[in-house]
Amino acid sequence: MDKLITIYHGSEKIIEQPLYGEGKKNNDFGLGFYCTASEELAKEWAVSSLHDGFANRYVLDTEYLKVLNLNSPDYTILNWIAVLVEHRLFSIKTPVARRAKQYLIDNFSVNVNAFDLITGYRADDSYFDYADAFINNGITVEQLAKAMRLGKLGEQIVIKSKFAFSKLKYEGFDVAEKNKYYVLRKSRDDEANMLYLDLLEEESDGLYIQDIMRGGIKNDDPRIPRNIS
Repeated sequence: MDKLITIYHGSEKIIEQPLYGEGKKNNDFGLGFYCTASEELAKEWAVSSLHDGFANRYVLDTEYLKVLNLNSPDYTILNWIAVLVEHRLFSIKTPVARRAKQYLIDNFSVNVNAFDLITGYRADDSYFDYADAFINNGITVEQLAKAMRLGKLGEQIVIKSKFAFSKLKYEGFDVAEKNKYYVLRKSRDDEANMLYLDLLEEESDGLYIQDIMRGGIKNDDPRIPRNIS
């Protein structure tokens, strides 16, 4: 990662001064300021079907920041999903899902609060559905890893610590027009969902979460797919 990076926050508001400690605790990686390196993605995330949005632009000095890149080969897909289930609210439909949530947290979770900055997948509606299907024993870990790359739904950069907030400088904003960017967002999501349905039709003899729990499988098992940055 370069020392100085430009990042964007998609929002219905102009945010000149992001505030440490604000936001929703049930976001993907807990409290933090959620951004992306892609202005186009920020614009897609900023709009609704009814309203334009704003891509707020910032420069972040990453020198001396402790960075966690959950999409690097140092981590597996289960590290990401363990962090997700620890923070997001999932529909626990079965006893298997209840045990799966705790098993993932106990064996694969990463303490995101120990870092200043986090990079990882963004669990929008599609990604969240894939993760939900996995912990409810509906898809294998191999299918989950493949699904994460469908539709190129994007990575997010999350500013976590007070120190990281102090290194953030507001640079301005661009308007995200709903007539353009809502269509792009929906198209991207529809494509991912279509590819996901095709994926479900493929036969899979891989590892389901129940297999992982029964086998006592840990993070160093070569059958668990490593991430690709």
